[in-house]
Amino acid sequence: MNPKVLHTLEYDKVRNRLAEHAATSLGKARIEALQPSPDFEEVKRLLRATDEAVKVDRLKGGAPFGGIRDIRAALHRARIGGTLNAAELLDIANTIAGGRKLKRFLLALHESEPIPSLAETAEPVSENRIVEEKIKSCVDDQADILDSASPELSRIRHELRTSESRAREKLEQMIRTPSIQKMLQDALITIRGDRYVIPVKQEYRASFGGMVHDQSASGATLFIEPEAVVTLNNKLRELKLKEEREIEKILIMLTGYVAEAADELAVSVEALGELDFIFAKAGLAREQKATLPIMNDRGFLKIKKGRHPLLSREAVVPLDVELGNQFATIIVTGPNTGGKTVSLKTIGLLSLMAMSGLFIPAEDGSQLCVFDAIYADIGDEQSIEQNLSTFSSHLTNIISILKGMTPKSLVLLDELGAGTDPSEGSALAIAILEYIHRIGSRVVATTHYSELKAYAFERKGVINASMEFNVQTLSPTYRLLVGVPGRSNAFAIAERLGLPRPILEMARGHVDEDDRRVESMIASLETNRAAAEAERLSAEKLRAEVERLRAQLEDEREKLREQRDKLMAKAESEAREAVAKARQEADEVIRELRRLALEERGAVKEHKLIEAKRRLDQAVPELRDKRDVPKAKKKPDAVEVGDEVRVVSLGQKGHVVEAGSGGELTVQLGIMKMKVNKSDVELIKSAPAKPVQPAAAASVKRSRDENVRTELDLRGSNLEEAIIETDRFLDESFLNGFGQVYIIHGKGTGVLRAGLQDYFRRHKHVKSFRLGNYGEGGAGVTVVELK
Repeated sequence: MNPKVLHTLEYDKVRNRLAEHAATSLGKARIEALQPSPDFEEVKRLLRATDEAVKVDRLKGGAPFGGIRDIRAALHRARIGGTLNAAELLDIANTIAGGRKLKRFLLALHESEPIPSLAETAEPVSENRIVEEKIKSCVDDQADILDSASPELSRIRHELRTSESRAREKLEQMIRTPSIQKMLQDALITIRGDRYVIPVKQEYRASFGGMVHDQSASGATLFIEPEAVVTLNNKLRELKLKEEREIEKILIMLTGYVAEAADELAVSVEALGELDFIFAKAGLAREQKATLPIMNDRGFLKIKKGRHPLLSREAVVPLDVELGNQFATIIVTGPNTGGKTVSLKTIGLLSLMAMSGLFIPAEDGSQLCVFDAIYADIGDEQSIEQNLSTFSSHLTNIISILKGMTPKSLVLLDELGAGTDPSEGSALAIAILEYIHRIGSRVVATTHYSELKAYAFERKGVINASMEFNVQTLSPTYRLLVGVPGRSNAFAIAERLGLPRPILEMARGHVDEDDRRVESMIASLETNRAAAEAERLSAEKLRAEVERLRAQLEDEREKLREQRDKLMAKAESEAREAVAKARQEADEVIRELRRLALEERGAVKEHKLIEAKRRLDQAVPELRDKRDVPKAKKKPDAVEVGDEVRVVSLGQKGHVVEAGSGGELTVQLGIMKMKVNKSDVELIKSAPAKPVQPAAAASVKRSRDENVRTELDLRGSNLEEAIIETDRFLDESFLNGFGQVYIIHGKGTGVLRAGLQDYFRRHKHVKSFRLGNYGEGGAGVTVVELK
């Protein structure tokens, strides 16, 4: 991209704003080198990364960059054999630790909130704990070498502290001596050239032995090393040199570790700089309330409520513009100070920002194009050095643009054709625009010439635009109106300012009739546009209100649904509890009745049945309206002896063994008989029809025993007697249509039970059998189901 164009569109100022959000010098260096990319896929990759950083910034308030430094120079010195100092080593260790923290932060977030671009960028960041721990074990947080860095250094420093203590003690004894105190300027010990000295008055130099190392500015004080501590100071000097040599060995060792990992750390530093750059873009987007643009490579742009990024949100008027779909060239006309140049710069600068992977200060849904180049001729191009006029400078710049542009370029021309004769300037402007239009580049040009309005009106793919001007207030509104050519407004402004009417009328008389008609037409267009704009704003306001009401209604509906679901769940829970309680009570009543039946051999007393029926009625929960009670499968009047029925109030199945008068039925329920009303039963299965016997077999007729039962008590019988009796009983039960009978054999030794069950397996009328449940006799009873 041409550096002159970047400067003209103030791209460098956007970079400066971006650099303010960088957390490290690595990020700032990356921003200084930032350039718009003409590669469509690269721009999409950059914007994806920025979008992810914006998401991290929104969710977590940013990313941790603490401790990260630019260590590239130190790595280079280590790589070529130089020795790093303690501060440089500490920066390397802190950068490794900070990079590891940042990497783990991003990878952990990636698991819950996918940020693939950032995770990929963070992957090369080094987590080299070996180098970090080696440095931290030798260098403290103030970049001083620790005593524990090596055993030799620890020994030297211990001896050094001991020698220093002895030297100070010796000098303190001296300065406390009265004969010496009078010779001292101050009773204190100081250091000159790494040697302990005391301040002695000038007049006592002859009587005070020792070596002079320094004197005060006035010359009244001499800093003398007494002979008594010369030996101690010499030893201290030797120990200091040993300490320096040992520290040098430690630094060389640590530098060696760094040199081995230099390539790895260099890649890590580049990744950290890229991450800082990406998060700086997110910070700028937050500051500008910017949005993610939709990018294309088709030469199409549609900016919705775009704002110049260097102007305050309150001062700037949003820009709406579309280019590259129905028209490839926009010609903006209108008076000066109307904001035409700002509009040109906004279009160009937002395009450059998007091509750099930056969000743009515009509404969601704005679309921008990745151009191969953006050209701009904006502002006063007069050059004193080159002895060029404004017109010549503009023309030189335009000629350069014409040579470099392609069908995928964006061209921005300010005041095209200005600075020369109007007739020639307008003709030249039309010719230049026509040439660029035929090449296929996208163009936005501003001009004063009325001839260009007609050109834009007649030429397909070219459209007029203007900057709105309020004649009442004599001030521009800075709104770009696409499709409406600009008016000069000279007469209107003159009239508002009080120019005498005769002069105005004379001036209008000098204007060509065609020009007057054009101005009238433009005024009419502006009036109609203003009316349409007012209608559109009203419609948008109504639509927003409808959307708000719809959202409010949907919220209320959702709350009602939730409330209904809670009530249904509560009712269902209460119903389950009631049914469970009723079932438990019913089971208890049935077990009690079966127990009584076993004890009284089927003859349950009436008052006990009535009491049990009352308990059952109380146990059944009133959960449904009578209309919801399921109807019987067959009318009670149709129930006959032998039919399988269900007693509704008890919820139990049985067989009708007797039909009494008054609508009463005797029902066999397991080993218990019970009288119930016909209205309390529903038919499950009718008894099988009795086979018609042939005439010859009439003598074999067997009368039905009215006292036939559904249980057979074999307790006390041997196996052979039991089988004979059981065979007769099963035949009678089958003929009576019973579906289920009870064989009471007792528990005993189990021989009778086993023999009978083996017999049941071979009997032709037996469908299945099982031991009795709790309340049916348990292991002392076998329940047989007949075919």
